[in-house]
Amino acid sequence: MRTASILFVVLVSCICACYCKDLIVGTSFNGRLLWQEKAEYNSIPFKKRVKEVFYSDPGQQVIKGIIARDLDHTDATATVTAGGVGQSYANIRLKSERGSGLNYQIEIYV
Repeated sequence: MRTASILFVVLVSCICACYCKDLIVGTSFNGRLLWQEKAEYNSIPFKKRVKEVFYSDPGQQVIKGIIARDLDHTDATATVTAGGVGQSYANIRLKSERGSGLNYQIEIYV
């Protein structure tokens, strides 16, 4: 019975990880929220919208975690293109699905 419940929890976790379009890199546990921004773009029919979000810390604090949440729950993607966890800067690329807009909440933890 115990192994069946553990297997169920692992299976549900894998399914959630596969269908989740949010970007979670590093950890926000025991970290301080240093920067937060809402990135929005309106939709254009038959076009994919791309937005680059740049963050650089003048205090040179090391980033522990980055979270980019898709507030509209679309098939948009977010990727870290430069810097990120272990660095003091981050470049995040947001790309919408065709014909849809972007609505992301980006948080950086140190």
